Amino acid sequence: MEESSEPDLDRIDLNILRILQAEGRLSNAELAMRVNVSAATCHRRTQRLFEEGYITGVRAEVAPAAVGLGALVMVGVVLDRSTPDSFAAFEKAVLAIKDVLDCNLVAGDFDYLLKIRVRDMVDFNKLHGQTLIALPGVRQTRTFFVMKEVKENARLAF
Repeated sequence: MEESSEPDLDRIDLNILRILQAEGRLSNAELAMRVNVSAATCHRRTQRLFEEGYITGVRAEVAPAAVGLGALVMVGVVLDRSTPDSFAAFEKAVLAIKDVLDCNLVAGDFDYLLKIRVRDMVDFNKLHGQTLIALPGVRQTRTFFVMKEVKENARLAF
């Protein structure tokens, strides 16, 4: 999908996106009824939204604590060099770490901000000592343990 300020979406497409973002398990028939189009039209439009990259996937939202991952940790990372090669090496290594949910290149005090889910502080301490500080080019990390998740995985507002 090419980024632009004006997406090539009409009212029906936007409604399909809004509804699926809220309830991704809807059947095509139910979705078609809610957006007031035929099932065939709805299916065709939804497939196009996937093909053009407006919808990148559909998945269940799993309660982290229910699967033993109750600790959320944010880690700011500073690299020793700001070069394309050092960024690429770091990013490649981070992609292989299952506990890292998000990794974002950021402006400001850090080069990267990592969002990590672990069982507890002991689990994070092991991950930090064995994996995070050994990532390519890491000069410094700063860890923030999340005390309360106020807003998580919010829906996009469009």
